[in-house]
Amino acid sequence: MSLSELQARARFVQSAAASAGVHFDEDRWVNHVRRSLEREAADELGAAAKVFDVPAVLRETKPEAYLPQHFALGPYHCGRPELRDMERYKLAAAKRAEKLFAGDRKFDHLVQNLLGMQDRMRAPYHRFLELNEQTLAWMMAIDTCFLLDFLERYHRDEATDMVCSAGNWIDATVRDAMMLENQLPLFLFSEALALRHPNADHAAATDELQAVLGRFIKEVSPIKTIAELVLADAAKHAHMLELLYHFLVPDASVFDGNGCRDPPPMVPADECTINMLDPSQPLPDYDKVKQACVQVSSLDVAPVRYIRESLVPRLMTMASSLPGKIMRKVPLLSAAVPLVTKLMGATDVEARLKGVNLGCIINSPLAQETMIPTVATLARWGVRFAPAPDGIAGISFDAATATLSLPIVTLDGNTEVVLRNLVAYEAVAVRGPLVLARYTELMNGIVDTAKDVKILRQSGVVVNRLKSDKEAADLWNGMCRATRLSKVPRLDAAIRGVNAHRSRRVAARAQKLLRKYVFKSWRMLTLLAAVVLLLMTALQTFCSVYQCNRWFGTVFEIPQAGGTR
Repeated sequence: MSLSELQARARFVQSAAASAGVHFDEDRWVNHVRRSLEREAADELGAAAKVFDVPAVLRETKPEAYLPQHFALGPYHCGRPELRDMERYKLAAAKRAEKLFAGDRKFDHLVQNLLGMQDRMRAPYHRFLELNEQTLAWMMAIDTCFLLDFLERYHRDEATDMVCSAGNWIDATVRDAMMLENQLPLFLFSEALALRHPNADHAAATDELQAVLGRFIKEVSPIKTIAELVLADAAKHAHMLELLYHFLVPDASVFDGNGCRDPPPMVPADECTINMLDPSQPLPDYDKVKQACVQVSSLDVAPVRYIRESLVPRLMTMASSLPGKIMRKVPLLSAAVPLVTKLMGATDVEARLKGVNLGCIINSPLAQETMIPTVATLARWGVRFAPAPDGIAGISFDAATATLSLPIVTLDGNTEVVLRNLVAYEAVAVRGPLVLARYTELMNGIVDTAKDVKILRQSGVVVNRLKSDKEAADLWNGMCRATRLSKVPRLDAAIRGVNAHRSRRVAARAQKLLRKYVFKSWRMLTLLAAVVLLLMTALQTFCSVYQCNRWFGTVFEIPQAGGTR
């Protein structure tokens, strides 16, 4: 590419930046592009980015969970004036790091090393970095020493200088360090640690870094697991947030359909999960009652037509539009659709519903989170909750014992920020199923109130270090959702298993009520249906002679050709 072409490209970028209100240095951009093309191979220039901007749909839910509040680490937020007051703590950490360097090495040695790694430092960042080489090298060296100093002191339960004025700044620093837009490449820590060893021993530095990161990642992880962090992962992954994500979601194949261990028997996705009557246990009197009801519903009398064609579809449509939480509180609403359809014998009702089937809404991927019952409701239906030592990979539902296994999660002041940024990283960096997003949706669905948190806490699933169970419930209720629809077979199987268990319990209770209050009184119901049939016949005969609409309006109007009344 010639110099004139580069300058033309620069002018285009400059005009775009000016329209966006961003200052653009044309000469510096041209020089950067030219040096990059001369120095780097195509595969290095096209390396996958690892530090992204948080998607707007997630940021808008709670901006402070994604923007650093105290310390800017890396280039994305270095220009924010409200964060500059903390620079002196970074400089103090840099001086402490310099004292640990072997021999006569100074802090400037680290800066010079990073000057020769410009493209490697810039490669993980999704944005084009406007900082010049000197500024970027000094910034990265200072931020690396500061964060490394914090990580080492954090493990030894020592307070850094910044904590002397406010005890909660340790947690604040953890939150800032685990934000997606505040990540530093891990190889920078190896460069700083190598200066502590004679001859810049990078192997010893890598081992030391892996030990430090291993303890920190397991400590800040909100989801506890017995799995061990593979030390080699520190070299494979770009930054700490990515390392934590792959610690929690080590292998996507674990969450596919083949990875499920003994999945519970499920009803097919295209069938209703709620069956009011069990065909294997026929009710002898059901046919008699149904026959009488069908005879009544088959009358071509205006009141019956009005009930069959207008009233019932309106009620069913209104029920189908109820919010998910109301449907969870009144599960028999979803069971009423097939029952009323059977008793009324009205095929046109189903046509009016346009395929709406409340019992099957549970199987929709978009509705599974909202349709799963809450913890308190499940507990009333006999579901038990047990901690899963395997973490997210251990989520399952045992239909035989009605036990829902969930990972142990610790709720404290850092949990929400860490989980939100993990979900944000997953949304922009993971091409497969959104496992963590699905997990947060599951927890959002089953936790509504403080009572739900209390049950999970007593079951050992939740370790609540917040002020109250209500605060913990608010945390889950405010948790962000996935940016795109994603199916996670292992988690979806557990959700379907829970709903199937609830459906069986609802069906059993409904069947018991029907046996006790309806089908044992079939003689009375048959007599009532016969009386109604006689009255409707008489009313039809009367209305054929006299104009009933003078008294009852259009309810008794005889339908005209074409379906109008």
